[in-house]
Amino acid sequence: MRDVQQPQGTVVVTGGSRGIGAAVVQALAARGVPVCFSYATNREAAEFVAQQAADLGTPVLAVRADVSDEADVRHLFARAEELGPVTGLVNNAGVNAPAACVVDIDAARVRRLLEVNVVGAFLCAREAVTRMVRAGGGTVVNVSSRAAVLGSPGEYVDYAASKAAVDALTVGLAREVADQGVRVVGVRPGLIRTDIHATAGDPGRVERLQRSVPMGRGGEAAEVAEAVVWLLSDAASYVTGTTLDVSGGR
Repeated sequence: MRDVQQPQGTVVVTGGSRGIGAAVVQALAARGVPVCFSYATNREAAEFVAQQAADLGTPVLAVRADVSDEADVRHLFARAEELGPVTGLVNNAGVNAPAACVVDIDAARVRRLLEVNVVGAFLCAREAVTRMVRAGGGTVVNVSSRAAVLGSPGEYVDYAASKAAVDALTVGLAREVADQGVRVVGVRPGLIRTDIHATAGDPGRVERLQRSVPMGRGGEAAEVAEAVVWLLSDAASYVTGTTLDVSGGR
């Protein structure tokens, strides 16, 4: 069996100051992979994550950036290149909103979800792929959600739709760039214990719904991070255009 190679070059992680993004930053840093991660507003949380990674002796940069803003995205990738060629992207930044039925959802809410979750993913993928082709290859990992498949009726249909768009991006972009040495893959987390549930007004959501998970429990951000690191690594070198469910069977 050949040795498993960790990601080479710099990895950009969007939304890296909390939840799954922070877990990915820590998992990569623990393997000595340079990371540049973005955060939207919480500088204190970002500095804490960056310090934890730096304590492992790994170069890490925290950059404030709204992924729906083209100028911010360009700045994020320019800063990332200070650490070396960008050969990895984890498209993780995303937002949600309080549970609501479609008949009660207004246009402003939908626009914001699409701007961050979809437009942001496209902009970051564009910047990453441009650099990866120049560097001779790389991997994009799009963080989707099982909501994209389940639809989240009565809760977050708009969020689910935005993640379904991310799944389509994974398939289409993968086929565009496969012959240029770039892989595009995704992960679909299920019920994961992060603060996105509290932000959306339902802090007890995982505990309330975990009985619907065949494994009988909610997942941890670190479990998703390990899947992401594997997809970035040489161990997944023949995997592209597909999305891995990390959902306990739900």
